[in-house]
Amino acid sequence: MLNPYNILPTLARSTSTIDSALTVLALLFACQKRTGPALVALAALVHVSLPSVLIAVPFIMILTDAHAPASTLANPGPGSKKEKDDVNGTQNQHSQWKAVLMGAEWALYMGVLAFSGHLATGSWNWVWRSWGAVVTMSDATPNCGLWWYFFTEMFDHYRPFFLFAFSAHPLIYIAPICMKFRHDPFYAAYLLLGINAMLKSYPTLADAGLFISLMSLFPETFPYVRHPLPTFLLHLHSALLMPLASHLWLSQGTGNANFLYAATLVFGLANLAMVVDAVWAGLRVAFVTEEGEEVVQL
Repeated sequence: MLNPYNILPTLARSTSTIDSALTVLALLFACQKRTGPALVALAALVHVSLPSVLIAVPFIMILTDAHAPASTLANPGPGSKKEKDDVNGTQNQHSQWKAVLMGAEWALYMGVLAFSGHLATGSWNWVWRSWGAVVTMSDATPNCGLWWYFFTEMFDHYRPFFLFAFSAHPLIYIAPICMKFRHDPFYAAYLLLGINAMLKSYPTLADAGLFISLMSLFPETFPYVRHPLPTFLLHLHSALLMPLASHLWLSQGTGNANFLYAATLVFGLANLAMVVDAVWAGLRVAFVTEEGEEVVQL
């Protein structure tokens, strides 16, 4: 956790450190199979950071999978086909019911937290001012994300359509990632954290920092990461240019929004490169090759 992306938000006293702490705490409880505390932590995480709902499905998969969080990337389907069919036939139905009950329990905790917010504020306006602001991008203050500049330049009559498209876009990754990495739901949650850090409306450095730091939990993927140096240089480039462009535009008045947005695009590209590399490495590690053989992507 000595990643600069984690240290700098802490020194700045950013609330993003609370999101990171709740994410790590929820995953820790899930890996320990402590269902109640894990679901409470997940509910608290989604309550303070709505985009984190992206990891709810793999999170429940971790709780229902008897083998999780042990990584099975290198051997996603041990045993013969008949053995796997027998085991899957007896466990799937039980796991599905268990997942439904856990989903209901998590929804109950979310309801309790939401009602506690109503009691604290005396109305339900907090829903629109917190969760609603995440979806509607009501505050276009420049940040390290991809939304703010786009919706600043957007014509008003196109805004609802693109708000829906941008908000729904991250959700389409849940099903394919959870299906492909169903034998290792912890890795699926890790990938969705990276997608969330890249596509959420109000991202922070801590989001990318948490994704980078969690990569150390999967050392078996390290030999198959394809572009570590370009990814590092992209992060370095954006980390140097974002504060510089922000200072020139917002403080000195000698730059403009295009410079800062170009730097944030590089930052988004760096996050994308890490997610793509992580997906490739997670898939590639399952293929055992003999000497002289090579796995290629078509």
